[in-house]
Amino acid sequence: MPMHPSLTERVAGAAAGALIGDALGLGSHWYYDLEALRRDHGPWITGYTEPRPDRYHAGMKAGELSQTGLVTLELLRSLTQRGGYDQDDYTARLDMHFLAKMDGTPYSGPGGYTNQGFRDAYQARARDGKPWGETGGYADTTEAAERASLVAVRHALEPMRGALLARENILLTHRDPFVAALSLSFDIVVAAIVRGEPLDGELGGKLYGMVERRELPFTHVVLTEKADIFASTPLPTSATLTAPDGLLFPSHIWRAAHDPEVRIEPAWKASLVYGLPCSIICQLPAAYYLAARFEDDFESAVLHAINGGGQNMSRAMLTGILVGARCGISGIPRRFLEGLADAEEVLDLSLQLGRQTEGAGA
Repeated sequence: MPMHPSLTERVAGAAAGALIGDALGLGSHWYYDLEALRRDHGPWITGYTEPRPDRYHAGMKAGELSQTGLVTLELLRSLTQRGGYDQDDYTARLDMHFLAKMDGTPYSGPGGYTNQGFRDAYQARARDGKPWGETGGYADTTEAAERASLVAVRHALEPMRGALLARENILLTHRDPFVAALSLSFDIVVAAIVRGEPLDGELGGKLYGMVERRELPFTHVVLTEKADIFASTPLPTSATLTAPDGLLFPSHIWRAAHDPEVRIEPAWKASLVYGLPCSIICQLPAAYYLAARFEDDFESAVLHAINGGGQNMSRAMLTGILVGARCGISGIPRRFLEGLADAEEVLDLSLQLGRQTEGAGA
């Protein structure tokens, strides 16, 4: 792994890391009984696994993407073909390749299983006839954060614009203000790592400073008391999100991960500390912890995410994005790239995205 991966490599690492994390969870998804997970998949999962016939993604093969992964891959295709985020292009793809093949039930459409957030969007769009942008529901899950991270890294060199575009993408499926704010905070953190900022005890303060300087689209009652900050460059209320404290969270987790008096051993038990369920309040801290603990070791980070059970697919996807952004695509073991379905396309598109991002700053 290069000591200092280029911007292109870091963007590509985040994109490929997302899809690798998704595929790693396919066979072992949603085991809340950890003894059953070990019984079905052995004491330590080391790579892609095939789902058992009685599991959520039955009939799919090791290395394939779940529906969340396929929706993310479609976004990667759109971003690279359009040269940036084009919401009309992306939502047309969702209509054609996903909603047209679904019936609103969990087991319909490509990828074996449809998460609640996308089922809500299907209900609003296909059954209620709402336009995209009015389709978000109130699921507290992380798939919007995972997907929109690609938007944030593509526009990482324009932090405000990238955050606003990622916000648009998040709201397609998740409109709860708290969930949307935490999702966008994750994407902003990833974009900062792509720009070369370390995930450390100082990152949260740096990002919070960007909020105060109106370089990120958050507002907050405490900040609005500082009227002088907002006098010159106000943002329209519709463009802002509350709760920028989600930007501080990763640095607090980093400090815990590097404090010799705070130990989670083995590291996969972060899932027990922070929670096995799908909720974003369980998933984000575990992913931040594993990314802080294994910041230059992609393999250890994602495998500890997977072996923690529960909603391990999202945990591995979030972790893969963070560590992929840190170590770059050259820091991802080849076996993870080569074992993916459509591996050649994923690698090519990930590098294209990275080159476009780097070219935007030239």
